[in-house]
Amino acid sequence: MPFPDHVFDHTPALRGLITPPDQSEMRFGLDRYAELDAQAAEEGWPPGWRMDHDDREANRQAILAERFDKDLWVFAYGSLIWDPAVYVAEYRYARLPGWRRSFCMRLEGGRGTRDKPGLMAALDCGGACDGVVIRIAAELVDQETRFMWYREMFAGAYRPLFLNVETPQGSVEALCFTMNHDNPRYCPDLDVHVAARMIAEASGNLGPNFDYLDALMRHLDELGIHDDAMRDLHHKAKEYRETLPPRSQA
Repeated sequence: MPFPDHVFDHTPALRGLITPPDQSEMRFGLDRYAELDAQAAEEGWPPGWRMDHDDREANRQAILAERFDKDLWVFAYGSLIWDPAVYVAEYRYARLPGWRRSFCMRLEGGRGTRDKPGLMAALDCGGACDGVVIRIAAELVDQETRFMWYREMFAGAYRPLFLNVETPQGSVEALCFTMNHDNPRYCPDLDVHVAARMIAEASGNLGPNFDYLDALMRHLDELGIHDDAMRDLHHKAKEYRETLPPRSQA
């Protein structure tokens, strides 16, 4: 069912553009993990390719300790903006100072392979990031963050932090899924040409890596969120992609 109109009181332009959770493919549980575990075994992935379920739940409990009975703000900078997969009580436009949207996470599955990895967006240190904050009502925090941790903490590549986020209605402390610098998937300080070429060339069982970047830019434009660095990366990746043989673009 659609979100109630009051959810978008501060962001009326987003009304009708956000995927309701009951229609989201990103609202999944442990059954989805079972499917992916079987696929990983078939493809010969080593043990530890994803985060252990008990470790993931322990992380959620530790991060949200003493917050389960309060409204929870979450900063969204990528697909969480238009497909949060959780029940949201309020949307606000937001800026996170000191952090930037960056394709700094190596992607060896889904839209990349171990032989030709792609990249995924994450929050890395430096600059500022424009996005939104979403508010989860206190009575739903425990239920909804389970789905959020299944999605965001799939492989333990993010480090959840509470950071001060600026909104037109005032500053809020929000949960932010930042890049875990200790994770082996972290690719710091990639030259934009290197990153663009990786994104242009990589593809996996979910399709081309470029499609992920292209969707990100399309949604950011649709939602009126600007990011010049992402636009430059998209432009360069598109140029590289146009030089590839037609079969490599599929």
